[in-house]
Amino acid sequence: MTIFSENKDRMGVFPFPSPVLMGVFIFSLVTSSLLPELALANQDASKTRRYKFDIKLVKMPRLCHRKSIITVNGQFPGPVVTAQEGDNLVVEVVNHVQNNITIHRQLQSGWSDGPAYITQCPIQTGQKFVYNFTVSGQRGTLFWHAHLSWIRATVYGPLIILPKSNVPYPFGKPYEEVPIIFGEWWNADPEAVISQALQTGAGPNVSDAYTINGLLGPLYNCSSKDAFKLKVKPNKTYLLRLINAPMNDELFFSIANHTITVVEVDAVYVKPFDTDILLITPGQTTNVLLKTKPYFPTANFFMYARPYATGQGTFDNSTVVGILEYELPNFSSLNSTSTNNLPLFKPALPPLNDTSFASNFTGKLRSLANTQFPAKVPQKVEKRFFFTVGLGTDPCPSNQTCQGPNNRTKFSASVNNVSFVASTTAILQAYFFGQSNGVYTTDFPDNPITPFNYTGNPPNNTMVSHGTKAVVLPYNTSVEFVLQDRSILGAESHPLHLHGFNFFVVGQSFGDYDPNKDPAKFNLVDPIERNTVGVPSGGWGATRFLADNSVRGSCIAHLEIHTSWGLKMVWTVLDGKLPNQKLPPPPPDLPTC
Repeated sequence: MTIFSENKDRMGVFPFPSPVLMGVFIFSLVTSSLLPELALANQDASKTRRYKFDIKLVKMPRLCHRKSIITVNGQFPGPVVTAQEGDNLVVEVVNHVQNNITIHRQLQSGWSDGPAYITQCPIQTGQKFVYNFTVSGQRGTLFWHAHLSWIRATVYGPLIILPKSNVPYPFGKPYEEVPIIFGEWWNADPEAVISQALQTGAGPNVSDAYTINGLLGPLYNCSSKDAFKLKVKPNKTYLLRLINAPMNDELFFSIANHTITVVEVDAVYVKPFDTDILLITPGQTTNVLLKTKPYFPTANFFMYARPYATGQGTFDNSTVVGILEYELPNFSSLNSTSTNNLPLFKPALPPLNDTSFASNFTGKLRSLANTQFPAKVPQKVEKRFFFTVGLGTDPCPSNQTCQGPNNRTKFSASVNNVSFVASTTAILQAYFFGQSNGVYTTDFPDNPITPFNYTGNPPNNTMVSHGTKAVVLPYNTSVEFVLQDRSILGAESHPLHLHGFNFFVVGQSFGDYDPNKDPAKFNLVDPIERNTVGVPSGGWGATRFLADNSVRGSCIAHLEIHTSWGLKMVWTVLDGKLPNQKLPPPPPDLPTC
């Protein structure tokens, strides 16, 4: 048996051998390798791996000054959580800050899923909670993050699930594995940013920089020596585990003069394809193989990440830079000083609003769909939903002037024109104890109440309705839901995340969805399976899944500002008949509101 334990100062190479050698339900629009000590409870095939998350303030230097940020264990980004498929993960979270907090992982974990006021009440100051769950049916790269307000701006980290012992990857063994997590740096307090936006009704201020593994790179002030460097050897294959953790930004990514091979998204293997540039939305993960050049190239290569933006609001229009650096061969006459003077090649990224590239890239994603990793796409549908997603307005209170689309309105967001009203208690707990009356209702509309040309001229009335509403599904229902962007206050791409389940993206296109013609074009053979999808700007996406996990959760925007404006909804999957199809009782230390 191999025991892993490492704690580095900065994220770098993921220090795990190849697996060949190693013996609620939330739907969200839409987060340097530091390894905490891994405790293995036994030497069986499945192990218990224990982590402790101390939530605390730490002063960090960035952009020419120091500021206090909320962290896990004083690290930014937070520690890498690692497990094998089938392991039990036990994560003790202790809250030492004044903010309430929860931790969400992109896993099918019920009471341990983490969204505040959905599956649990927050962990309050001075309190702790133990997240305890089994990693089942998933392997690959995910990420964990805070799931209350905008605290996830600094509280996030990689979640790496390795295959079971003696189960190889469905691609060649990589020489090394490297987690690369894109993030942001805010000079202001992100909590103050969203508080001000909600008060004034305006769009929020944007972050001051993007980061790669917490580092800013040479294009930002006071950061010329603060860049993430990926050091590689010639003629090797590296597995890069890419994670997008920014609050509101989809990102293009490229490495100069290098082609990468996409092999996995959202912890699901895909049919491999080569690309020079990829697109990754908030909450998504993408594993790629990087085959280095067969010789020392006497050059260094920039890695760029920059936004893909389709909405009308402001965004951080900057570029974060990392450096791909080849190790010197033993016979080289160069030294470390002279390598700093080597030529630097820069990649070319698409225009900021290149929806054509975005569509072409996502269209290449296909499930592996083989005997070992089948694509279990529901072929028959028992329940269909049509959800419009996008912006709207709320009236400005009579005693103030607002800064929304005009001085009489505030920005809002909705699903089927219902803007979510947050509960003051956890919806899952209310359901389990039969106390849902007054907490939420079960009348969420299956279709828009007032149909219109969703991608054409918008209606004059942009006001939204409000409620804490749920969709109720019997256990094991096969579901199809179509997500339609709408043009109210401008069309834009919407990253959407489903907690508790993966789903298959069976169709995507532009314009209004046509239920009579478009289903004939659905891919029901090898559609991409994932937990986060980007609905095209001015278009739609159709998904299918099987509701075989008895959980409750919410539909929320993974563009965090849209979540704050109310783009979310509650789903309820009822218990099945068998014992393993029922929601178990909550853990005894589950926080109270």
